[in-house]
Order: sequence, then C-alpha cells, then structure tokens
Amino acid sequence: MIVMTTKVDLENSLREAMRSGDAVRKRTLRMALSAIRLAEVEKRVALDGPAVLAILQKEIKSRRESISDAELAGRPDIAAEAETEISILEGYLPQPLSPAELEAMARAAIDEVGATSPREMGQVMKILMPRIQGRADGALASQIVRQLLG
Repeated sequence: MIVMTTKVDLENSLREAMRSGDAVRKRTLRMALSAIRLAEVEKRVALDGPAVLAILQKEIKSRRESISDAELAGRPDIAAEAETEISILEGYLPQPLSPAELEAMARAAIDEVGATSPREMGQVMKILMPRIQGRADGALASQIVRQLLG
C-alpha cells in the first residue's frame, strides 16, 4: 500500500533526521507530515497513496513558487534553501514518467474513452489523471492530450 509506505517513510526519515541533527531535512519532513495530517483532519479519514503524493507535489510546487519570488527579491539564500527542500521531497515521489511514457498513457486513455475531438478532453483527463498522479505534471499531461486530440 503506497500511502502507508510513503507516510511511514516520511516519519522514519524524520526520526533519522532528528537523530543525525539534519535541521533542513527535519524541518522539511515536519512541514510535509504536518500538511498530510492537516488534510487528514479536514477530510476526517486517513489519506490514500495518491492523496499523499498530491500533497507532496503541492509542497514542491509551493517551494518552486518561493524560488521564483526569492530570485525576484534578490535572495539567493532562500532560493537555495527551497531547492534543497524540493530535492528532499522529490525523494519520496515515484519515478517520474518520461514524455514518451506519458504520451503512451494519454493515447491509451484517449482510446479507452473513444475521444476524437478536443471537446472530449475532460473525459480523457478524468481517466488519465489518477493514473499519472505523483508521476507527471498535470499541465504537461493536458498539453499532450490537447495535441493528440487537436
């Protein structure tokens, strides 16, 4: 089960970071686990694997935004710290899909739906997104599906 392993991996890594005194890793993992727990409290259920991966991706996305803000503000120290946090969090995501693999999955979803025009893109994305959760960017998937249907 992917959730328990991802969440348990995060918790175990947090303990190791606390023992080793790795402050950046400890802070990053605490923030990620805190976001997961908050979502669990809000939804009143334990999160499944794709939901945990989605939260990790959201944390990474927020740090990427922080990097661009820090660069605009002329703060390379903050940008470097966010880069470190991103690399820590990416270690808990599954191997990303290559563009060719993503295109093959998009073609399979299109065939499954029987889509022939861009108007049916929503149906294709509804099938495709759960399959690529945590392994590919939704915007890139959308772009590929649009090209294939266009």
